[in-house]
Amino acid sequence: MFKVLTTAEIKQRYESAKKEFANLGVDTEAALKTLAATPISLHCWQGDDVHGFEVHDEAVSGGGIMSTGNYPGCACNGDMLRKDAEAALKLIPGLKRFNLHAIYAETDGKVVDRDEIEPRHFDKWMKWAKKQGVSLDFNPTFFAHPLANDGYTLSHADKKVRDFWIRHDKACRKIAEAMGKAQGNPCIVNHWIPDGAKDQPVDRMGPRKRLIAAYDEIFSEKISPKYIRDGVESKLFGIGSEDYVVGSHEFYMAYAMTRPDLMITFDMGHFHPTETIHDKIAALMLFKNELLLHVSRGVRWDSDHVVNFNDDLRNLFQQLVRTGSLPKTHIALDFFDGSINRIGAWVVGTRATQKALLCALLEPTKTLLKYEKDGDNAMKLALLEELKGAPWEAVYDEFCRREKVAVGTAWINDLVDYDRNVAKKR
Repeated sequence: MFKVLTTAEIKQRYESAKKEFANLGVDTEAALKTLAATPISLHCWQGDDVHGFEVHDEAVSGGGIMSTGNYPGCACNGDMLRKDAEAALKLIPGLKRFNLHAIYAETDGKVVDRDEIEPRHFDKWMKWAKKQGVSLDFNPTFFAHPLANDGYTLSHADKKVRDFWIRHDKACRKIAEAMGKAQGNPCIVNHWIPDGAKDQPVDRMGPRKRLIAAYDEIFSEKISPKYIRDGVESKLFGIGSEDYVVGSHEFYMAYAMTRPDLMITFDMGHFHPTETIHDKIAALMLFKNELLLHVSRGVRWDSDHVVNFNDDLRNLFQQLVRTGSLPKTHIALDFFDGSINRIGAWVVGTRATQKALLCALLEPTKTLLKYEKDGDNAMKLALLEELKGAPWEAVYDEFCRREKVAVGTAWINDLVDYDRNVAKKR
């Protein structure tokens, strides 16, 4: 069992760190205030390996997304998943949201196809969210369905198939609207489709023309931004779409730039394996007022590993803070690992994201900018290196203490207890 730090120990360490950051011109209290006010949206699909709760009357395939692993205790219904989410939420400080996919509708054992889902199929989720004090976000589900078998949905050449998915997306926006009204703030809706080809399609423009028309029809139904915000998410490649993705980065950048109400969604794993997204922030936010961010970790490909506190994550949040884009950014997690304890994955990923944000908030940006402006680049580099050893952990521990969640490694004790006494006994 890991040691639980006393309140006195946490405060003492924080006061020492506070002085050290003050010497750099950084106000730790201001950083903590911003951190506490920045919500992070946890994704439901980490909790059950992207299975969902649909009731089917035929075999389901239609790939495009996959979670690997079979760690014991996977949630298999809404009540289990909500219980697991509650266990994770108790171990995470700060402001949280919860992100749902359409396949997590609860239909009382009845077959309800995706173009027929309604807000009532998410009543349990809305009541649960209100009780937990979290807001909901939403995603249409364009995979794991017979009408996605050939790899195309909104860009499908068959109008009947295309119209089915258009109806599905419209239904999802209505569900999101109901969520936004119930929670009193916008439900963030992310639109991602798996459309594409495995190998060398001749017609690379036709599907994109159809996708433009489909989205134009979907977004022609105006819903107040008080209730929902829409983002469109690109991808470099996927399972079964290795050669060609209809919704490429260039396509969605152009589409969103010509539709002022839409956000771009940047997913950390959806670009070339050697391409990071932090530099894209300073370019995009010159032209757009909002950004949707999917925090993930690719290992050699878009493998959606559990987020950890690495350089990519630090660089990303540095740019959000340095460019003043943080208040305009919606932060959501997007990874799924069925090979480890799923509650632990949620907590590790969310805490890592918060730590990266805190480090960015604790940066003496004005001093660094002055060095850069004056041409003192060696001094700038030296300070950036020294900051890597700054006592930000003591500040994060104080954040956890104030939020009344386990500090440091102590939360692992709670995780082990839940794993042994709840998850593995299912």
